[in-house]
Amino acid sequence: MEKDQADHPSFPAPVRLAFRVSYLGSRFFGSQMQVSERTVEGEFVAACERLSLFPDWREAGFLFAGRTDRGVHAIGQVAAFSTDAPERAITALNLQLPPDCWCTAYAEVPPAFHPRYDAKKRTYRYFFSSAPPRIEEMARAAARFIGNHNFSSFARMDGRSPFRTVYSAQVLEEGGFVCLEVTAESFLWHQVRCMATALLRIGEGEEEDLIDRLLTGEPEKALSPAPAEGLVLWDTDCGICWKPIIARERSARFINDLVRHHSLMGTVCQTLQQGLPPS
Repeated sequence: MEKDQADHPSFPAPVRLAFRVSYLGSRFFGSQMQVSERTVEGEFVAACERLSLFPDWREAGFLFAGRTDRGVHAIGQVAAFSTDAPERAITALNLQLPPDCWCTAYAEVPPAFHPRYDAKKRTYRYFFSSAPPRIEEMARAAARFIGNHNFSSFARMDGRSPFRTVYSAQVLEEGGFVCLEVTAESFLWHQVRCMATALLRIGEGEEEDLIDRLLTGEPEKALSPAPAEGLVLWDTDCGICWKPIIARERSARFINDLVRHHSLMGTVCQTLQQGLPPS
């Protein structure tokens, strides 16, 4: 690119852009690009290529801030790439993305910006499908995660250090559901979903010191992660001042249709339930 600019001074210099990305993970095989499966990164790169934003995603330094597993959702993922057509990227990217993935904000960032390594902290929310009977105990137990701990019993290890620093952890009630909100510098594979499993066990009757035993005792076999469908990457803090992008109508219509569909199915199930014998 530098040689092209020297030979053609009018050729625009590449601009590095960051985008805040939302997606419904139900129809994706995770975020990380794969050869034969539908992924968020794959759809994002394909949209960029259709817009001729870059000839090769590797040369453009295309990166996501982190990986999410199959079925996990996001409203706070961060993508970054360099392009010589920044205006086209900002105005047209949402028109090319599929309806279950869209950008909500953008920012021009330094050329060396790396959304993974420049992320200061990440926040996830895990929504439990049903409200456990002991929510107050879950809330007290969640606070025990705060600090620097060995999370070997809460994650599938892949050779990385098991120690992670959790800045905050709390149990909230939102939209009629109980959820765990946790913020850390970084997370291990399945860590948040395993934390949710441990809290659910406490919510269903186990003692709150279960968390202390798992954090301070000899590492046990990792807990089974809670279902992926309840997990949302809530925020990735890269220190960026975002400028909003209006999501296109197609994505809004897609989400609204899903809300209506699931609301309808909830009503249908409640109606059918009336014919079941008492439990």
